Amino acid sequence: MSEKIRCAWAGDLSIYQDYHDNEWGRPVHDDHKLFELLILEGAQAGLAWITVLKKRAAYREAFDGFDPKKVARYDEAKIEALMANEGIIRNRLKINAAITNAKQFLDIVKQYGSFDKFIWAYVDYTPIINHPKKLEDLPATTPISDQISKDLKKMGFKFVGSTIIYAFMQATGMVNDHVTDCFVYEALLKK
Repeated sequence: MSEKIRCAWAGDLSIYQDYHDNEWGRPVHDDHKLFELLILEGAQAGLAWITVLKKRAAYREAFDGFDPKKVARYDEAKIEALMANEGIIRNRLKINAAITNAKQFLDIVKQYGSFDKFIWAYVDYTPIINHPKKLEDLPATTPISDQISKDLKKMGFKFVGSTIIYAFMQATGMVNDHVTDCFVYEALLKK
């Protein structure tokens, strides 16, 4: 049996391969999952994604399963508890951003019915299919990620620069950036 061809970034670590094979680039329409990925992509700023991926279970526990209603109500005592939690990235700006973003996320849900409806409208509710042959072909930002970033910042979101938003778009399947010879690229085309 031949080995599956994956995007090079998936490497040899099973945690990375599992994320690549079963999550990255697959369309996400669940608001809780979208909120989780938005917070985790922001937490990753300046770090390697593997750092966040290894801490994901601890993040889920520390951030109440990424329930935006609960996160939006965090107070100073909860912030201090998070700052003392060695299982997560203890960066006060990123923790405060998660709380701010939860509040803004809930405002969007109230206004649009769901965050899913709001965010997927930027791609006309259909994943953008790119055709990268190698990792170097992938952009760090696009005009759409620039626009989403600008709009979210205007609404008061934090840690939503265009590079973070493009990574969010890749993670949530708003864009298929699997390389063309990756087995997931083909699987996503058939959906």
